[in-house]
Amino acid sequence: MTLSLTRRAALAGLGGALAMPAIRPSFAQGAPIKVGVLHSLSGTMAISETALRDTVLMMVEWANAQGGVLGRKLEAVVVDPASNWPLFAEKARELLAVSKVDVTFGCWTSVSRKSVLPVFEELNGLLFYPVQYEGEEQSKNVFYTGAAPNQQAIPATEYLMGKDGGEAKRIVLLGTDYVYPRTTNRILRAYLNSKGITDADIMEEYTPFGHSDWQGIVSRVKRFAGEGKRTAIVSTINGDANVPFYRELGNQGIKAEDIPCVAFSVGEEELAGIDTKPLVGHLAAWNYFMSMPGKPNDDFKAMWRAYIKNDKRVTNDPMEATYTGFRMWMQAVAKAGTTAVDPVRQAMYGQKVMAPCGYEEEMRPNHHLTKPVVIGEIQENGQFNVVYKTPNAIAAENWSPFIPENAARRG
Repeated sequence: MTLSLTRRAALAGLGGALAMPAIRPSFAQGAPIKVGVLHSLSGTMAISETALRDTVLMMVEWANAQGGVLGRKLEAVVVDPASNWPLFAEKARELLAVSKVDVTFGCWTSVSRKSVLPVFEELNGLLFYPVQYEGEEQSKNVFYTGAAPNQQAIPATEYLMGKDGGEAKRIVLLGTDYVYPRTTNRILRAYLNSKGITDADIMEEYTPFGHSDWQGIVSRVKRFAGEGKRTAIVSTINGDANVPFYRELGNQGIKAEDIPCVAFSVGEEELAGIDTKPLVGHLAAWNYFMSMPGKPNDDFKAMWRAYIKNDKRVTNDPMEATYTGFRMWMQAVAKAGTTAVDPVRQAMYGQKVMAPCGYEEEMRPNHHLTKPVVIGEIQENGQFNVVYKTPNAIAAENWSPFIPENAARRG
């Protein structure tokens, strides 16, 4: 389908980094480059992952409007693993062995990533994973474009304990019951202990995916907070369970000035379905917010609006990480002169992109991006007011120093 000149011009909005051709590009002879899209479009994680599917499709269209990659057209191959973790592995095998994709962008939860990892390693596929996670992993077949714990969870918890965050002395760790929250909270508990907060001042609870009855848990949080010490919530709740959780915070009158909550998996997309008025002042920690100023973000948002044709659709951190990873992959393919996984892998190291967050991010040999840490307060309009950000992008520690068995890995 031919793009209109207006839409093509908008999709070119990358600060002049890549030029948009004046006419419809012609492609070299040969098969198209296939881009796998492995995101849940149904089930509990669809609330978060559907936007990532759309982001990859936007980038495929944008690349094709410029002449593709190596002069070849890109073709998206979309599958729906339906928030079903074993099905993720089946769909990954289908993409690699049947569809023969050259690269895959996908997964949100760590359990889905863990499910597909053996498949990508066995078949030597290439996966770009765009969401913050617990660390404790490094695969030659995965590039991690979301945050490691030292780029999100630890700085956010430190913020809650500092003067600007309310000087919390008790911490509530609430999470969905799977590997990311449990491992992240193991790291956070060790970090809190190192800062003098004892286990008696840490409350930790987990709920299943899709959990909806939060009344009892929120009541227990209120009792825990009423025992004389300043308390804050650190949330690793994922997916659509966030909607009833935040609704219950509002129902029980938990305001940010009393018990602030910082979330690691709640962004603009999740807030779009919630009445945010009772949640004003609660926090989220990411590496990007839609409200961040600057031309890189203005261009990214204009590109998204031109593609999605719906002013109510927001941008968020995992979308930005998908965008950044896609551009780095394109640069690496151009450098390698091929889409073959092994040369592209080598070409990825040292790739840099001026990301929409306004920071230049670099892919390091540990397969993780340098990223800034950004903390924002929820506003009534579902956007975030940035209250803290690091001066520079920081390198990822995928092997946490708060996990004792990592000492050997760190040398």
